[in-house]
Amino acid sequence: MFLLQMNKFITYKNIQVHYTDTGKGSAIVLLHGFLENSSMWNDIVHVLTRKNRVITIDLLGHGNTDCLGYIQTMNDYAQMVKHVLNHLKLRKYTLIGHSMGGYIALEFAHMFPDSIKGICLMNATFENDNEQRKLLRTRAIKMATTNYTNLVRMSFTNLFSEQSRETYKLEIKNALTEALKTTVRSYIASQEGMKIRKNYTEFFKNAPFKKTIILGRKDSLINVDKLISFSIKNNIPTYVLSEGHMSHIENKHELIEALTSFIRSVR
Repeated sequence: MFLLQMNKFITYKNIQVHYTDTGKGSAIVLLHGFLENSSMWNDIVHVLTRKNRVITIDLLGHGNTDCLGYIQTMNDYAQMVKHVLNHLKLRKYTLIGHSMGGYIALEFAHMFPDSIKGICLMNATFENDNEQRKLLRTRAIKMATTNYTNLVRMSFTNLFSEQSRETYKLEIKNALTEALKTTVRSYIASQEGMKIRKNYTEFFKNAPFKKTIILGRKDSLINVDKLISFSIKNNIPTYVLSEGHMSHIENKHELIEALTSFIRSVR
């Protein structure tokens, strides 16, 4: 039997922020990635709420949450997330962040370390952009002003492994539909923010809270071998799934197993 997800809104800096709050138990906060929204977690929420209180949040400029500015830094996102969690009177929680959501989770943990029980970086890295990646973001920002739909279609499809593009055509189509709801302004603001995010390698390595990393072997955005080496050296539990960047679609069942195992370890 599935619990009904309660859609709620809260005002933050004169904008409306959408979130859901479902279940009872230890608080798990799910942070979606760039061009996604809280709906990406629907299947996962149904599982995690069996034993946990699960909060999903539409991040700034995504889903049903308004855009805040023309540059939305990871700090801006983290402050908004803290506002929601304070409103819910939550003091300690585990953060699970997909892609950009992982960057935000790290920023949040650095700002509010006493609130964190654990962090899962899901298809995300603790490193900042190198110069090549920054240049790619700058080019994408320029392209967004003239050819936004094709830009999103092309870049979004490339997040999936070649095999997944055939296996999950309907799921990819639905996810792309959600991605295209993001406005050009929000796209640019998020890209600008990711371009200037901090490097949290040392922070993540030394942080006292529970941590794990979930990777896709065929993820084209992440240096998978480098992260695996880092995890082994620093004794950080890491799950390597078979496909690409979108593990919640490409490796959903394995992902759920990994997340539930991590959450049990946080207790």
